[in-house]
Amino acid sequence: MSGKENLSITDLGTLKALAHPLRMQLYRGLCVARTATASQLAEQVDEAVSLVSYHLRKLAEHGLIETAEPQSGDARERWWQPAAQSVSIRDKDFRDAPERAAAHLAATRLFLDQRAAMYRRYLDERLTWGAEWNSAAPDNESLLRLTAGELAELAAELLELARKYDEKGRAAEAAGDTEGRENVALHVYGFPFRT
Repeated sequence: MSGKENLSITDLGTLKALAHPLRMQLYRGLCVARTATASQLAEQVDEAVSLVSYHLRKLAEHGLIETAEPQSGDARERWWQPAAQSVSIRDKDFRDAPERAAAHLAATRLFLDQRAAMYRRYLDERLTWGAEWNSAAPDNESLLRLTAGELAELAAELLELARKYDEKGRAAEAAGDTEGRENVALHVYGFPFRT
């Protein structure tokens, strides 16, 4: 994976490039695989290789992914990797114009729908994961009384904690500790509400 830790998306073109259902699915799949070819990703999303290649090039045009070192001897294969370890899209960067705010809202809704679909799939497949994974998988709701500043502080701490565990897991895997290691999605939402 690229050495860049975070890519902050602030321009509308890049946001729209990522906020396409298939592109986001491909991007997420590439983040999980770390490196992959269009053929490998096409198999995951059940789409034609030519269509997947087109969408990967669009993601690359916007700096979201980049070519990776070949992982096989086949020179015809083009390998891809995420351009950064993480991507951030902040509301404050899209509030300056109605069309930018609308695009950010549409993207956020797409991401939520895809995350909810991932969780629904886990729920549908829960019995196949076994007791250990089901006991370990959190399903929490906390109703807090905070200021906006405190919520921002909590979000930063949770992100840092998630990064710590990601680094720990990747280091263990690189050292050969792969037994029982699975991909894990951690979705965290914090938002104000009134009763």
